[in-house]
Amino acid sequence: MNDKNSEPAPKTTTSTLRARRLGLDTQYEAVVFMRQDCQVCRSEGFLAHTRVLLSNDGQEIVATLYQVMGDLIRRDEAALSESAWKRLGLKEGDRISVSHPSPLDSLSHVRSRIYGHDLTEASLHAIIEDVVSGKYSDIHLASFITACATRPLDHNEVLALTHAMVESGERLKWPAGTIVDKHSIGGLPGNRTTPIIVPIVASLGLVMPKTSSRAITSPAGTADTMETLAPVDLDTKEIRRVVECEGGCIVWGGAIRLSPADDILIRVERALDIDSEGQMIASVLSKKIAAGSTHVVIDMPIGPTAKVRSAEVAEALTSGLASIGESFGLQTRVVSSDGAQPIGRGIGPALEARDVLAVLKCEPDAPSDLRERALVLAAALIELAGIASSDKAHALAAQTLDSGRAWTKFQRICEAQGGMRMPPLSHQRRPILAERPGKVHAIDNRRIARLAKLAGAPEDKAAGIDLHVRIGDSVASGQPLCTVHADAPGELAYAFDYASANRDIILIGSP
Repeated sequence: MNDKNSEPAPKTTTSTLRARRLGLDTQYEAVVFMRQDCQVCRSEGFLAHTRVLLSNDGQEIVATLYQVMGDLIRRDEAALSESAWKRLGLKEGDRISVSHPSPLDSLSHVRSRIYGHDLTEASLHAIIEDVVSGKYSDIHLASFITACATRPLDHNEVLALTHAMVESGERLKWPAGTIVDKHSIGGLPGNRTTPIIVPIVASLGLVMPKTSSRAITSPAGTADTMETLAPVDLDTKEIRRVVECEGGCIVWGGAIRLSPADDILIRVERALDIDSEGQMIASVLSKKIAAGSTHVVIDMPIGPTAKVRSAEVAEALTSGLASIGESFGLQTRVVSSDGAQPIGRGIGPALEARDVLAVLKCEPDAPSDLRERALVLAAALIELAGIASSDKAHALAAQTLDSGRAWTKFQRICEAQGGMRMPPLSHQRRPILAERPGKVHAIDNRRIARLAKLAGAPEDKAAGIDLHVRIGDSVASGQPLCTVHADAPGELAYAFDYASANRDIILIGSP
C-alpha cells in the first residue's frame, strides 16, 4: 500500500537524501532528522543520536541524527536545523550525502586529560580546530570543559589554549600604534559601560575598535543593546571604515568570527554552571588578541551573585590575565568593582540603551552608578594608554563626557555604522510591589537576570526589568521595587510566576 510519504526515492546513490529546511533553531549544534526506515539509516546502521557526516558540493559538517517514526518527513528526505542548513549552503531541492564521519582523534586528548595528563599545544590546537568545525557534540564539549575544570589548567596549557582560540578564527590587524579595548568579566546585569567608554576615549584620539558579544544566557549582551541604537553586523571592511573615520566602533564580534570557539564553549559552560579560571582567561584574552588590541582594561565585578564571588578568586584571575597577556605582548589592567547588585536601572537591551543615552546626554536623572563605573574604566584606559596620569585621567574622562564631546562622538559612530535609531518601547508593563516595609538588603543578580529573560529579553529588545530601588534604600509596603517589561501578556505572566516563587530576588529586611 502506497501513500505520499512512502514514495520510492529517485534512483541515485543510496547514501544521498533530499535536503529539507526544517526551520528549527538549535543554535550552534547541527541537527538532522531522518526517517528510521529510510534507505540510508538501514544501510549505514544509523541509530538515534549518532553523529553523521553531511556533505553538499564540497561543504561538510558533522551533525547529530534524530530519527522520526511516522510521516513527519519522507523516506527520501533529510530535514536539517537552521545551523546545519546554513553551514552547508543549501537551497531547497538539493541532495546531500550522508555517511559515517572519520574518527574524532582529538577526543583522545580530552580522555588523556581526564586521566591526569596535561594538554600540549598540539593537542589543544587539534581540539579547538574540531570544536570550531562543528565536530564536537554538546556531550563532547561538556567533557572537554569538565576535564579542564576538575584539575585547573596550568600556565602553559592556558597559554596554548589562548593561542589555539586566537588561531581558530579571523584576526584584525591595525596600523602600528596603541589599540585600546575593554572587557567585563560579567555576571552583573545592566553593566553596559562600553557604549559610554568608546566615545569618551575616541574623542581623546585613542583608537578603540570594540567588538562585543550577544547574550548567550544573559538578558542582554553589549551587541544586543547597541543594536537598538545602530547596526552592529558589520564585516571587516565596514569596521575598518568606521574606525578610520571615527576612531572607534561598537559592533558584534560574531559577524567576523573572532575566536569563534569562545562562544561555542561559553554556551556549554553556562549550561553546566562551570567557569574554570584557565578557560575564562583564554576566553577573555583570545578575543582581544584576535581584535588586534595592545592595551586592555578588564572590569571585574566581585559579589556573592556575580561571576567572580570572592577577592581570592579575583586575585588569581588578575594574576593569570596579566601573565598570559604579557606573553602575547598585551598590556592589561584589571579594575575590581562592586558586584553586589545590578548597575543602572534597566536590564534588557532597550532599557539598558535608555540608561546609556541618559548618561551620554548628561541628563539629570541618568543612573549615577553607571556613569561612575564608565568613567572609572575610561580613566583606566586613558592612563594605561599614556594619555594622562592617574591623578588626571578621571577628570579628563568626566570633562569629555560633561562637555558633550562623547555624546557627539557616539552619534557620529552610530551614523557611520549605518544610522542611529531609538530603542523600542515595551507593550506590557507591570510593577512588582514590596510586600512589607523595610530596607533593601540584597538584590540577586542571577535571579533578576532570569526574571528579565522570562519576560522575553534579549530576543524581544524592549523586554526586561526596570529597577526602582538600590541596596540600602528604605521602602514602604506596596511600593514598586521594579517594573517588568514584556511584549506579550504570556511572557509577562511567565515572569510573574517566577517572581511569585522567588519573592526574595529583591530582599527586604528590617530597617
